Amino acid sequence: MSSIVDIRSFFAPRAAPTLVLMDMQQEYVSGSRMLAIKDNGGALRNCRSALDHARRMGFPVAFVRWSGRSTFFNAATPYYRWIDDFSPHGSDMVFERDRPSCFSSPHFADVMANAGGPIILAGFSGEGACLSSAVDAFHRSIDFIFLADASASHAIGDKAEHEVHAMLANIIGLYGAVSNTADWIQNTLALKSHERRNGLAPTNG
Repeated sequence: MSSIVDIRSFFAPRAAPTLVLMDMQQEYVSGSRMLAIKDNGGALRNCRSALDHARRMGFPVAFVRWSGRSTFFNAATPYYRWIDDFSPHGSDMVFERDRPSCFSSPHFADVMANAGGPIILAGFSGEGACLSSAVDAFHRSIDFIFLADASASHAIGDKAEHEVHAMLANIIGLYGAVSNTADWIQNTLALKSHERRNGLAPTNG
């Protein structure tokens, strides 16, 4: 049985957001590693919720990972690999870069510049990839939402991980929107329901 494609989906009045999951790699969750973030459980659960929701809604998903030549994020080590249950699917986009900001990947920058909708930032680490990508998105006039509870940061000096992450979320809020995962999911569901009621979105899926 062949599927029917609703042509209206190609002319939706509001472009879909793109979920960007940054550095979902073993380097950040393997306890023996210097870059491991100890308090990562909540962030992983919320990344999973965001990813599951994006896939159910048919939103584009981009995985961006760090590929380095040092002992960290080295493709020859197991710590470069994806965190369990966070491997990209065939329809997901995958980008690599060797600098903190996702926009240091020219391919990523080109795709996001033409995505139309906002980008949803989540993943590791808050003070690294998330902050630098948020600032770069701002300078490129790309709207973004940072899912603060789907990210975590390293301790810095005498500041614990959760303290650094709270400050980091406030700093990112100077450049764009900050949300928690549950609110983002609820808001996208409410928006889709509103558009369907007003005949502005396809009713399939």
